[in-house]
Amino acid sequence: MIDTTRPAGPVDRRVDDNDWAELADELHEYGNALTRRLLTPEECRKVADLYDEIACFRTTVDMARHRFGSGQYRYFTHDLPAPVRELREAFYPRLLPIARDWADKLGKPAPWPDSLGEWLEMCHEAGQDRSAQILLRYGPGDWNALHRDVFGDMLFPLQVVIGLDAPGEGFTGGGSSS
Repeated sequence: MIDTTRPAGPVDRRVDDNDWAELADELHEYGNALTRRLLTPEECRKVADLYDEIACFRTTVDMARHRFGSGQYRYFTHDLPAPVRELREAFYPRLLPIARDWADKLGKPAPWPDSLGEWLEMCHEAGQDRSAQILLRYGPGDWNALHRDVFGDMLFPLQVVIGLDAPGEGFTGGGSSS
């Protein structure tokens, strides 16, 4: 049995070790899916600690000011920290078939090339040159309204969210309210 509480090995292998057929089925059924644990607690802490390293980010967004919720998030510069870059690179080829399948079912174009590098190049050629990877910081009572930051017409239809705290320890909630 695989120990999913202490992930080990390269990040791309951790992402690959998920049951991607099952995750695709969950995405089709519910619109979201949970992977296995991808980062160790120590790796999570290192990423969370980056929030105070202003040079890692291009801008900070106060969610209340924009009516996106309460709390802050920061956009990374293009010089992504290793774990963020590695996760993005590992997820793209796994999410690509799902994105293409959805586009096909909707009768929409699927402009996404086989490699993340090609996709980023296409985005840059279209004038979309801002990094979209973010790190959020919430305090007690903070929340995030459903929204999507869009920087142009070139969009990848799936997003990955990685919680850096353990549910019930670093935060509670995560559900929707009516």
